[in-house]
Amino acid sequence: MKPYFSLLVAVIIAGTHALSAAEIQVPQDHPKIQGAIGAARSGDLIIVAPGRYLERIKLKPGITVRSKGSDEKGKLGLTRAEVTIIDGGGDQGKAPGVELAEGATLDGFTITNIGLYNEKKWQLNWMEKGANQAHEHIGGFGVPGIAVTGVSCTIRNNIVHHIGDTGIAIRGKKGKRCAPVVSNNVCYRNMGGGIGSMKGSTAIIDNNICFENFYAGIGHDNANPVVTRNECYANIRSGIGISEGACPVVRKNRCYENRRSGIGIRTTSRTRPVVEDNDCFQNEMSGIGIDEDAAPIIRDNRCHHNKLAGIGCQNGAQPSILENLCFENGAAGIGAISATPLIRDNRCEKNRTAGIAISEKSHALVLDNVCTENKLVALAVPGESTALVIGNTFSRSSGMPPIIVIPQGSSATLIQNTIEGGGVAGIIIQGNATLTNNTLKGSNGGSGIWIRENGQALLSGNQISGYTNPVNDQGKPGR
Repeated sequence: MKPYFSLLVAVIIAGTHALSAAEIQVPQDHPKIQGAIGAARSGDLIIVAPGRYLERIKLKPGITVRSKGSDEKGKLGLTRAEVTIIDGGGDQGKAPGVELAEGATLDGFTITNIGLYNEKKWQLNWMEKGANQAHEHIGGFGVPGIAVTGVSCTIRNNIVHHIGDTGIAIRGKKGKRCAPVVSNNVCYRNMGGGIGSMKGSTAIIDNNICFENFYAGIGHDNANPVVTRNECYANIRSGIGISEGACPVVRKNRCYENRRSGIGIRTTSRTRPVVEDNDCFQNEMSGIGIDEDAAPIIRDNRCHHNKLAGIGCQNGAQPSILENLCFENGAAGIGAISATPLIRDNRCEKNRTAGIAISEKSHALVLDNVCTENKLVALAVPGESTALVIGNTFSRSSGMPPIIVIPQGSSATLIQNTIEGGGVAGIIIQGNATLTNNTLKGSNGGSGIWIRENGQALLSGNQISGYTNPVNDQGKPGR
């Protein structure tokens, strides 16, 4: 009976403490936050009054450390976070500004001056759009403002800025569950990313603001978090960066005015995020960029007014690009360079070059898209590329360029597409093409299908109105 009696006593003691959890005041009870943490037990609440605390702190399991005050909004975050500051003293050792523990909560602080922030280096890389940055893995960790290693905890309402490394760094640990909730924080002007998720962590990263960070606003390296409702802007690299086998769900974020892509995805076919229902606009490169063999699902996003493509993929990328809206981008709505995309059910309109561009030995499956009023062409397949194009609508109401171009060296099979509008031709073929059961509706009498010198076409069952019948460069009927 004694073991059962001992267990009962332990349960009673634990329950008694839970009912009488202490509230510890800083600086009234302890002048330093770490001193209060040392005196606390699991379940205790530490309330920290406004002020600047020159220390770095390490939390204990199950405690909550919260700044004093209400949830009144301030200039950047909550007012109580803006006036309650943990200052790490600059380049003084390898301890993070705050180290979290299992079940602990950090709520409402400014964390700053951990490591060395380098303004000159930051400005140089801003001007270069990060083009000469080393490819440093987020998994290197460094000395972050807030550190999570192999624990599940809560980080909310904090402001993390001018850190010599990543603002909030989340790192998984073998045999440990690492699923923190990171919400309503502001991370800016850090010399790493704003928030970094790495090494198998599975965080919930929700409703944070990340801007002007040296790398990505939110970065991923071999991690699988859920990333929702964040605002990422004016970062030197992407607003959200995904690499090294990371497979997060990235949903309902706003990524804009970043020096590279709004959302950037790269490195290996194991990098397979689901990226859906995001707004990516006014970025210096693409709205969403996919590189280096990555194989994401890109679905139901809105990409507009980016300087390059709305959605761009290259260098062996294998994305599924589904049901996106890409409009008024500086290059194509959707572009592929040496890539193998599935492009289905997207709408591309009023882009500066093509609606969809498949180039440089790309191989694409293009199904059921609508490309309308793009400035040059609706579809282009240059650079020894191939495309299977089925069930799309390609149109433009005015302008001289053709609606579709198949240049020399490339090949395309077009089946049951609708091609409408003006221009010198509905389709110009300089390479090889098979056209079956397409409908071409012209408005200014140009050639429906123009087979240029060296072009070859196999035509069957196409319906042409408003255009002239198919011709080759010698004015003879095309076949």
